[in-house]
Amino acid sequence: MYPNELKAFLDEKVIKYNQEDFIVNDPISIPHLFEKKEDVEIAGFLSAAIAWGRRDQILKKARYWMELMDDSPFDFLMNATSADYQVFEKFYYRTFSSVDCVYFIKALRFVYEKHGGLEEVFSHGYKLGGIKQALIHFRNIFMSFSPEDRTQKHLANVEKGSSAKRLNMFLRWMVRKDNHGVDFGIWSQIRRSDLMLPLDVHTGNISRQLGLLSRKQNDWKALEELMHRLREFDPDDPVKYDFALFGLGVNEDF
Repeated sequence: MYPNELKAFLDEKVIKYNQEDFIVNDPISIPHLFEKKEDVEIAGFLSAAIAWGRRDQILKKARYWMELMDDSPFDFLMNATSADYQVFEKFYYRTFSSVDCVYFIKALRFVYEKHGGLEEVFSHGYKLGGIKQALIHFRNIFMSFSPEDRTQKHLANVEKGSSAKRLNMFLRWMVRKDNHGVDFGIWSQIRRSDLMLPLDVHTGNISRQLGLLSRKQNDWKALEELMHRLREFDPDDPVKYDFALFGLGVNEDF
């Protein structure tokens, strides 16, 4: 396709998939259960943390995680006692165990008690050097309590080349805002024009088929290459094309 034809094709797919009915079968449905800002943030972050594998299983486990926190994640976070953490003893999702679960809860509590919350931590890093620095800064704070090696593997490290698919998906949810009601757009200190697409196997393969990506690995360098192309199509809202690429990869025989 010529660039203008490819843009038109992708814009059409964005319109098709960036709709409220997209929410039901996607991990973003979990934070959509809540209204309070902090609950949305925490539910979104934890759901994104386990967003790999079959979507029905992701939703099942993420929903269970919220139930273990009495469907009040922020209140649980800030008031839980040592005894309360015992409810997570049998929680797991694939390689994400109860050990990882408890660490994530305790680290989030520290983020809200000492650093003003998720938005403030990500935004501070962003002001230091864009999205990549935001991800680095957040990881440095979040992993500052000597977690086990297994737990560290569950939070992407862009300094080691990770594309940080799940963290970038979470940022899209929190930052990106339009009139379609899928993404929340409740964070104002990060520009949506700077967001990075949640690059995974599906979006990577579709991007290569469309000639948007030449690099074979789905790493940070590949993400930068892809975002360069997508910003040519829409410099103000390039990550909207996540809907198109993901939709083509998962829902269509493309």
